[in-house]
Amino acid sequence: MIEHEVLDGCAIVRLARPPVNALDLSTVLALEAVFAQLAVDGVKGLVLTGAGGVFSAGVDTRSFAGYSGADKAALIRAITRMIWRLYALPCPTVAAVSGHAMGGGLVLALGCDVRICAPGDVRLGLTEARAGVPFPTGPLEVIRAELPPELLRRLTLTSAVLGPDEFLARGVFDQIVAVDELEARALATVATLASQPAFAAVKQQLRAPTLERLERLAMPGDDPMVRMFNEV
Repeated sequence: MIEHEVLDGCAIVRLARPPVNALDLSTVLALEAVFAQLAVDGVKGLVLTGAGGVFSAGVDTRSFAGYSGADKAALIRAITRMIWRLYALPCPTVAAVSGHAMGGGLVLALGCDVRICAPGDVRLGLTEARAGVPFPTGPLEVIRAELPPELLRRLTLTSAVLGPDEFLARGVFDQIVAVDELEARALATVATLASQPAFAAVKQQLRAPTLERLERLAMPGDDPMVRMFNEV
């Protein structure tokens, strides 16, 4: 499900759950554990990407449909903890968006400091309204913090699916790079960011209010989406 290596002090984490790197409970728990360990290890940075020409299609809706109420609630809580762990990493984090990033997959990219995307027919969207599944509270905090209001409204309420050029034009993505150069560019970007002595301090200053809310939400609590399954 997860490929993890360290190269020159930088962690490279690849989602590797074919065919579309969808997020089931086991994958989310594994990502949460990796992000938590990276905070302890003190790596120079993180490159987050997807194997097989796809970044991530988001929550595995087929698996989700077959979960018990308890497992659905566990997944919702785990997603919030996962995105909190990623968003709170003090080191530079770069999303190397290797292909489609939908729903929770796009949220993972938005949780990174810099987002570099492959060109071409890459589908990017937050189509939870169309799928009939509201946002867990953790991802909602991140997309509110990272998307300009007009794009947030368009992506969430109309379930629009856009391409990398529009995300680049809106300042949500930072670069579009040929897919075979994606990881190398992401590693170089991590090195540049990490060379700034006050990077971690400034990142903490910028994210402190959102991180405080995410940390509270990551604890056992009353997530409205959890209540849908009568598992508070």
